[in-house]
Amino acid sequence: MFIDTTAESAATGALADWYQSQRSSWGFLPNYAGCFTTRPDVADAWTNLNLTIRGGMDRRRFELATIAAARARRSTYCTAAHSLFLRDVVGDGDTMAELALAPDGHTLPAQDAALYAFSSRVARDPSTIEQADVDALRDVGLTDAEIADVVLAVAARLFFATVLDGLGARLDPQTAATFEPDLLAALVVGRPVGGD
Repeated sequence: MFIDTTAESAATGALADWYQSQRSSWGFLPNYAGCFTTRPDVADAWTNLNLTIRGGMDRRRFELATIAAARARRSTYCTAAHSLFLRDVVGDGDTMAELALAPDGHTLPAQDAALYAFSSRVARDPSTIEQADVDALRDVGLTDAEIADVVLAVAARLFFATVLDGLGARLDPQTAATFEPDLLAALVVGRPVGGD
């Protein structure tokens, strides 16, 4: 981490609450938690935003859009974490492995491939999106509300990935250890895995 962070044992108040919520979710205190050491209020706002976006859309679609955005931003942390969620929470290990080995998403079914490509483009340069890009998603069955949700998921991921990489957070070894070595290598798209 590039900034000084408050140790878990020294955290009080809102920061202690933030650390505890993250430890409860992961079973350990993830490295990214320290990014919010000076602003636990922002961490709470982020959590609420992320849960609101995710809760309003299909979870698998959320994870596909998030992985696409994380890869486009070259965020190892977010790419690996959301690949884990796609595999373990959504229960779609096959798609997770397919994306690790074909990271542009071209081998996915038509709707998923279109959503993934669109999400990647929104993450890389949203100013290039045209009406035809949105129409292409409509053509594969997405509604306008679902398309808007995809953009919201991408935008939220860009915030979080920017904070993590801008402050030097690295993927936790505990998360990295849940992947076979070849899959993990494919998920390291930016910063390397952190040390113990």
